[in-house]
Amino acid sequence: MAKLYINERKKQSHINPEIYGQFSEHLGRGIYEGLYVGEDSPIPNVKGMRKDVVDALKEIKVPVLRWPGGCFADEYHWMEGIGPKEGRKKMINTHWGGVLEDNSFGTHEFFELCEQLGCKTYINGNVGSGTVQEMSEWVEYMTFGGVSPMADLRRKNGREEPWKVDYLGVGNENWGCGGNMTPEYYGNLYRRYQTYVRDYKKGEHIRKIACGPNVDDTEWTEGVLKTCFTHSPSHAHGFMDGLSLHYYVHPGGWQHKGSATQFDETEWYKTLNKALYMEELINQHSALMDQYDPDKKVGMMVDEWGDWFDVEPGTNPGFLYQQNTMRDALVAAVTLNIFNKHSDRVKMACIAQMVNVLQSMVLTEGPRMVLTPTYHVFHMYRHHQDAELVESWLQGVEEVGVMRTQVPSLQESVSVDKDGVITVTLANLSVESAYPVDLVLTETAPSQVEASILTGAMQACNTFDEPDVVKEGKFEGVTVNGRELSLTIPACSVISLRIQ
Repeated sequence: MAKLYINERKKQSHINPEIYGQFSEHLGRGIYEGLYVGEDSPIPNVKGMRKDVVDALKEIKVPVLRWPGGCFADEYHWMEGIGPKEGRKKMINTHWGGVLEDNSFGTHEFFELCEQLGCKTYINGNVGSGTVQEMSEWVEYMTFGGVSPMADLRRKNGREEPWKVDYLGVGNENWGCGGNMTPEYYGNLYRRYQTYVRDYKKGEHIRKIACGPNVDDTEWTEGVLKTCFTHSPSHAHGFMDGLSLHYYVHPGGWQHKGSATQFDETEWYKTLNKALYMEELINQHSALMDQYDPDKKVGMMVDEWGDWFDVEPGTNPGFLYQQNTMRDALVAAVTLNIFNKHSDRVKMACIAQMVNVLQSMVLTEGPRMVLTPTYHVFHMYRHHQDAELVESWLQGVEEVGVMRTQVPSLQESVSVDKDGVITVTLANLSVESAYPVDLVLTETAPSQVEASILTGAMQACNTFDEPDVVKEGKFEGVTVNGRELSLTIPACSVISLRIQ
């Protein structure tokens, strides 16, 4: 018998809504066909944005969207994506598939999409192949409300009022596709570029994000922090509001990542074991950040994370299109639980990517759309957004799996929202075993409990012909006795409880 103890009186940290953020890059069918079809498309749209996809995404309360990349960001020149579409410069997307990029989705379209979603904006600027002036003028174009060359150009292109840029990434993966830089070199470039990311409107601050490490590269983290925090007495935060971290799970290794749908139990546990490695990465890099930023003013922004498998057979290898199973759902569940539990340092996370690319929320094919198991996890977890993490711990949990890929059978996180409602998200990582679990609250005797569940065979997925194989359903198996709740969580499942 496993026991989950919940001290709802002990609030530990605030769970930023942005932890549940999304990422959409000019990659494959992520934007074109997935999010944007153009106003002349027979597919129902609002100002070119697919209505079915936007409506679905609004249901998971997307808090922030990162764009235009990714590796694409450091070859993206924003002026090529503004003005009349017929006059926009066409280019070859050298990073992703070698296909034509016609720039019909640009700055104006991105802000239109965010307005429809009701989410915050995260722009990734070009350091790898762009200039300081280019980044500075983009910020002016987007956010300046007065009279200036860039503000006047924005008005000429149909937007009178400035937009709000909530976050701006100064470069992306500059240790790799963003320029193959050393940490010290990038750190100095960051100091220079961020100087010209100006706050034009009083009371509105653009939160600046520095390019952080790839996986466990602590030398990069330390090099960037040392460079940015040294000789900056008037900028105690090292000129930054956030430091990014990128980590992808691919059980077969970088070259042969494995199939998204055809895998055995060994690969299941290996994948989840690698997903749980996220916690060690957060601890490693947090320890370095604590040396320079002990008050945790600089957020860790895990702005690329998720499963990365081999593409679906017959699709363009550069489009990174993959299916999504219960394995992806469990990876999402345990990763989000980890982020919740480290919300004192983790202030944003963006899963890669929102539509049709890697671990997507949504898949599309022509006019058809399907919601993935990962989408349903984000829907079940949405109540954690803007809530307070509270103390919780599990006892009586066994290890499952094989040898070095063993994982705990159960994993959880718990929060309390502003109305006092307790949200518990509980994941069962076992392929074959169900577990009885008692939840013990410190002082709350629940008067009402609502529960939902996502479960299925480990390879179960939703297809365009069978879109509802895996979907969130009502869970009726909770009994309440005073301050204790009892349930049995099925194998390979995620349960969300709302306790009042």
